[in-house]
Amino acid sequence: MRQETFKFCEFLETPQRPKGYNGLSGFHKYWGKKPIETSEFLITHLTSQNEVVLDPFLGSGLIARKCLDLNRKFIGFDINPLSIELTELYLNPPSPRELKQAISEIYSSLKDDIKSLYGLSNGKNASHYLWNQGELSQVWIKEGSKRIEIALSEQDLKHIVNSKPYESTLARQPQFFDNSRINAKSSLKLSDLFSSRALRLIDLLSGLSSSQYDDNLNRAIRMILTASLGQMSKMVFAISKRGKGAVTNKIEVGSWVIGYWRPAVYFEVNAWNCFENKAFKLIKALNDIDDLPASQLAQSLPQLLNNDCNSFLRCGDSEEWLQKIPSGSIKLVLTDPPHGDRIPYLELSELWNCILGYQADYHNELVVSNAKERGKTIEKYNQKLAKILAESIRVLVDNGVLAVMFNARKKAHWDSLHTLEDSQEVLYVGCYPMEYSAGSVIQDNRIGGLKYDYVLIYIKNAHQKARQEIANQFCEIPGWLSEYPNKES
Repeated sequence: MRQETFKFCEFLETPQRPKGYNGLSGFHKYWGKKPIETSEFLITHLTSQNEVVLDPFLGSGLIARKCLDLNRKFIGFDINPLSIELTELYLNPPSPRELKQAISEIYSSLKDDIKSLYGLSNGKNASHYLWNQGELSQVWIKEGSKRIEIALSEQDLKHIVNSKPYESTLARQPQFFDNSRINAKSSLKLSDLFSSRALRLIDLLSGLSSSQYDDNLNRAIRMILTASLGQMSKMVFAISKRGKGAVTNKIEVGSWVIGYWRPAVYFEVNAWNCFENKAFKLIKALNDIDDLPASQLAQSLPQLLNNDCNSFLRCGDSEEWLQKIPSGSIKLVLTDPPHGDRIPYLELSELWNCILGYQADYHNELVVSNAKERGKTIEKYNQKLAKILAESIRVLVDNGVLAVMFNARKKAHWDSLHTLEDSQEVLYVGCYPMEYSAGSVIQDNRIGGLKYDYVLIYIKNAHQKARQEIANQFCEIPGWLSEYPNKES
């Protein structure tokens, strides 16, 4: 198929800016989330109720939740254990009342431990410690919504600075790689990333979430813990703002951004406060949802395809799992595959997975990694993604649609899509630019960092009329073009 090219700069308009992440979609900091409005539009316009949507790269799980809300069946795979766990939470969350009660019970059982870890001689619990080059600089407490710096007694100072070293007894040994892009070293330990206080409380929370409640509540507690880990760590940078006339300095609390950068000046935040804040955020999100439909998770693909259940999730290699799906059984493949070297998902998720004891399959991950010892080259990436896309075409019904969210800085990272360009079974319909809901520091700060994705639309074994109907649905989107992206640089 001959395809014309265009350059993105020729667009006269840009898509409407997404609303951003709130509610359930804003609860967890899973990497690479894309606007849920885009997924909703595609699912609504390209499928009918009870038809099957497949995402071979499940990621944050937001597409799965949207399919359930729109009464579509869903199949999702991901090599990241955290992805599957988070998706199951979104598909079958506990009630906000049950979760609130559980958080209250957890606090009651841990309040003495929290006091021993963060308690001060004035009877208050410290909320923040400010560290500068390894020296304690400030200690704050919370008074209502305010943070107040306090003067420390010698007893407090000794208790804080000379706390006993602690190594986690519940987390598995982390597996990091030498990757300067995300400030990771193979020698990195959990004790490098967390204070002894935080590690002790993380173990206590992990122990409570393992068996005390039913599956849905336990899963929610585990996901709250992972969602709050970054802010519990030594990676929360301090923001300095000089006052007018350069008379005063105001220090504000930053956040864990991405990767494993440990700033010289950072805040150690009370780990219980971090957990509790995330718990309340999830409870609020669940309270704001009316009549949230529950998912019936299938134990096998036939169980889903034969109308007994509405969702099927598996952790593993998408290339292998796609081969288990019957040909011609999926109406829409909607996916956002890893974009070359853009985000090293498993390496970034190691912090979450090791705390929960999940094993990560680094060998079969689809990615281009700056960690040279992994051997994840662009050639291997293109070969694997091409096979996955070919399998995605096979499982589609005739007139079924493949929608791929993709962009990359270099032409070589697009080569895997040639499988779709050269296929005799699928016809390229067009594409449009999709602005992100939120920026990505790891991406935006790179030379040539990207600010958008393309949504590329393909249709299988379609008559010209079917192709035209889809094109008519999409042509009103700002930036829509029927040509193919030009990736010459």
